[in-house]
This record gives sequence, C-alpha cells and structure tokens, in this order.
Amino acid sequence: MVRVWYMDDEETTDQRSPHMTDPPDFVSLDVLAQFGVNYWQVDADNYATCSELQKIRKERFYDYEDQVVCSKDASGYEEMIKKFFQEHIHSDDEVRLVVEGSGYFDIRNPENDKWIRIEVVKNDLISIPPGLYHRFTLDEKNYIKANRYFAGNPCWIPLNRPQDDNPIRIDYLKKHIAA
Repeated sequence: MVRVWYMDDEETTDQRSPHMTDPPDFVSLDVLAQFGVNYWQVDADNYATCSELQKIRKERFYDYEDQVVCSKDASGYEEMIKKFFQEHIHSDDEVRLVVEGSGYFDIRNPENDKWIRIEVVKNDLISIPPGLYHRFTLDEKNYIKANRYFAGNPCWIPLNRPQDDNPIRIDYLKKHIAA
C-alpha cells in the first residue's frame, strides 16, 4: 500500500532518502485526491490483461503506453535524475504504473507550498494532474521500471517552476483549491 508524508526541510541530504519528519506526518489518499492526484493498485505482473487497468485506461482515454527504466547502471543516469527532480508541471496527466522497483513522486501542497512525498512501489498506479507542481526521484535502491500512459500522442514536456501565470497552472488552481 502506498505511503505518503510531508517531507522534512533537510536539503543537504541525498534526495533519494525518505525525508520523513520526526515524528512522521502522514498524508491520506483523500488529501491527495483533493489535489487531483489519483492512486490505484493494479496487477503489474499482468498489466497487459489486468481488467482494472484496462477500465481506467478506457475511462481516462490513456490509449498510448510505453515503458521507462531508470537505473544507476543506465547511461545518462545523473542527468536523468537531475531532470526528473526539477520542480515542474505538465499540460497533461502524468500517469505511471510501477512494474518493478520503487521511487518517490513529490508534489507541492498547493495550499501551503510544502512538499508531500509519495512512495511508489510495484503495483502502484498514480496520476498527477496537469498544473500541479511535482518532481520525481528514485529511492536509495536506484531502480524503477514503470509504464507511462498518455491520452493521445505521448507528450512529456516539463514546464519548470515558476509557472504561476501559465493557463495550465491557473486552471489547476481553479479546479482544486477552494476560493
């Protein structure tokens, strides 16, 4: 089951560390849902035939799928990790199914600008909405294999912060933050 918590403010330690406050300040899936983040558990071993995953893809029009592997052994690892860890938004949902390994998605609480860390492991499917500031990093195991899902043509263009005047960000705030 997914674990979610507010991160500590320590910026000098490895980004791949858990960065939990002491004591931990856990966050519920209901809070994530308020911010537009969706989470499901699906059968990653049988993702091609998993009826729950197929239903989600159909309902959300995720008709394109590919796979990405991030590993310390991959060429360009350091550049990849730096790129993924830059705070950004997208114009479309960012949807990932962890097939193997683990990592962290960090989202900015749009109400107080604090980081919330979402630990993802095998069988976790997560959808981060357009306009929500977030970033990704591996954990200390340094390995993840994930399926990426897109509605229509695959487009993964990070729009690095600041994007507060971007219509995508403005629309996100209108939908998910109380006036």
